[in-house]
Amino acid sequence: MKQKVFAICDTEEAYALRLTEYMLDKIRLPYALHLFTKTEELQKFMQQEEVEILLIAESALKMLREEYIRQQVMQLFILQEGGAEQPNSTDWQDKSNCISKFQSPEKIVELLYESVTDLSDWKRAETVQDAKAKLIGIYSPIKRCLQTSFAITMGQILAKEHRTLYFNFENYSGFGQMLQKEFSMDMADLMYYFRCAKDKLFMRLPSIIQSINGLDYVPPMQYRAEPREITGSQWLELCRNIAGIGQYEYIILDLDDSMEGLFDLLQNCTRIYTITKDDSFAVAKINQYEQILKFNELEEIADKTVKCKFPVFKELPANMDLMTHGELAGYVKAIVREDLYGQ
Repeated sequence: MKQKVFAICDTEEAYALRLTEYMLDKIRLPYALHLFTKTEELQKFMQQEEVEILLIAESALKMLREEYIRQQVMQLFILQEGGAEQPNSTDWQDKSNCISKFQSPEKIVELLYESVTDLSDWKRAETVQDAKAKLIGIYSPIKRCLQTSFAITMGQILAKEHRTLYFNFENYSGFGQMLQKEFSMDMADLMYYFRCAKDKLFMRLPSIIQSINGLDYVPPMQYRAEPREITGSQWLELCRNIAGIGQYEYIILDLDDSMEGLFDLLQNCTRIYTITKDDSFAVAKINQYEQILKFNELEEIADKTVKCKFPVFKELPANMDLMTHGELAGYVKAIVREDLYGQ
């Protein structure tokens, strides 16, 4: 099952970061904790995801469209910035609890602890270890083989039952045009934040992550003059840190030759999927790739690899948010069921 979402929203960034850091450090939440310092980012998120608990500053609440809150939030807690009165809107009277913002994080957490409906889950979480995400690698030396279509389809299928994150390492992914979106931040920004403050990565993730049909993804790099400026060890460390946060069960890596450290990432994947073809050029490329693995004593990559040979698909989904439908989806569902789930 998907992990429930606990969202914190306050436009006063320093306060929000301090409260979030305290909660992650002092208690083990049975939720995926998301921090928002811009109300428009929270509103976009709620169009894609259901929020179990929302802790929001009173001033931020006034900037939101109330219908989204009513539809998406199960339990609402308002950080009051004024007097002790309830907010003017009667819509919140039966659904919200008001907490004074100007008190210690310990006291705020104590009040939350007393009011949250599924209190037993909080208690159990204190003794449970954080989940570690499994890295799933998708790579083929063959080009135009439906690698990205396969990766996104697998991600959306897994996301129906597990929190899943998708990375695309292509130089020219075309994501912006395909989705008709402009991204304000991408993987380059994520790596920048990671290099500057690794311990605060969990606070930056929600502002960068996008979602498509339930699958979370970090927008691929839009502009980079030096495709190999980030080393494989840095990518690996970033992925390990995200896995260690405990918000995701699977991280799918859609890998590309243009990146540095391809083999470093492949070595650390739980499973690798390589798409093959029958034509002579494809066979030659696969053979050379396997010879390179053997020459560099990387047989463990081959041992973890599942080769996928696609039939000829009559039609593929035109939109990236419809990848769980059609012939390719049926093929990928069988792989997920048999190979990852062992059914």
